[in-house]
Amino acid sequence: MTTIVKKKVESAVSSGIMLILAVACGLIAANLYYTQPLVESISAAVGLSSGAAGLIVTLTQIGYGIGLLFIVPLGDLLENRKLVVTLLVLTAGVLIVAAEVRSAAWFLAASLFIGVGSVAAQVLVPYAAHLSPDETRGRNVGNVMSGLLLGIMLARPVSSLVENYFGWSAIFILSSVLLLVLALVLAKLLPARRPQITLNYPEILSSMLQLLKTTPILRRRALYHACLFAMFSLFWTTVPLVLTSPLFHFSSTGVALFALAGVSGAAAAPIAGRFADRGLIRPATVISIALVILSGILPIVFAGGSLLSVVVLVLAAILLDMGVSANLVLGQRAIFALGAEVRSRLNGLYMAIFFAGGAIGSAVGGWAYATGGWKAAMWLGVLFPVLALVYFLTERKGKAA
Repeated sequence: MTTIVKKKVESAVSSGIMLILAVACGLIAANLYYTQPLVESISAAVGLSSGAAGLIVTLTQIGYGIGLLFIVPLGDLLENRKLVVTLLVLTAGVLIVAAEVRSAAWFLAASLFIGVGSVAAQVLVPYAAHLSPDETRGRNVGNVMSGLLLGIMLARPVSSLVENYFGWSAIFILSSVLLLVLALVLAKLLPARRPQITLNYPEILSSMLQLLKTTPILRRRALYHACLFAMFSLFWTTVPLVLTSPLFHFSSTGVALFALAGVSGAAAAPIAGRFADRGLIRPATVISIALVILSGILPIVFAGGSLLSVVVLVLAAILLDMGVSANLVLGQRAIFALGAEVRSRLNGLYMAIFFAGGAIGSAVGGWAYATGGWKAAMWLGVLFPVLALVYFLTERKGKAA
């Protein structure tokens, strides 16, 4: 009886910790996307030209990429809780700088470091895997990732609404306060986790290239998701353009409400984690890729400015977010099974590779929409998950999952 009670308490504690980690990841990751709908307002306030306005988002993304490669690997070297809390406090300070400065150079520098600090979320994801037994690791990682994905999906509409009522700088102040509160909560409630490793920081960094060379499952899962994330980024870069065009006449508030539709897709993350725990990564991967392909084909088939077209776009957004969310978790579940001592480095490499795919998708999507319109952008976007499916079909069963 005592053993049963103890197990129930441990399960409850674990569920509570996972909920905290999910909320934390969402609040942290949202900082990468708050500025996207605010670019015009921020540019006018800090004196950026229209040609340079894109640097606001670009530098945040570059900072995130730097953090993935140089900060996340520290999760295999330093005590994880202290590392995350330190990053949160520093990021909170940078957010205040971003809210207060009216200099383009200072704001762009702040944007870069906001991106670097936001990788704290990617320290927490492998941390969640460390806390989880094998039989529930996929489910727990999926639950944490659903929180992260909700933060990403809600960031744009939330920042738009906050700007409408309080001005663009308010979102930075609000996020800073939330991160400081989060730092206190994590410092108090998270168990410490100090990696058992003898490597130093330069050796940690140099080992990443070797991991990439010698870990085929990492390369495969990262490339699968790079293709899917390219479609994701292409869609969400171009869909606001078509919604606000004369075809649909959406207002900025309407676009924000449309973005909320995709939030339900995050529910696929914990479901995918359960599939992975049951050894069903391969069929779940096929389903994920198929959903993303379908999300690109539907808007092509049902093009136009009718109510049906809007409904189809909403459905496409949900299917896209479901497929991308599910495949992200499937990939992390597969690479996290490779060993606790390398999880942070594997996660950093995985995220950096597919993040590059997202950058390509955004760039290609903007070009395709400008030169050929919405249908051209969607046809080009569909090619990415099709390539992922073709590559997946070359995978030998039992050699990679």
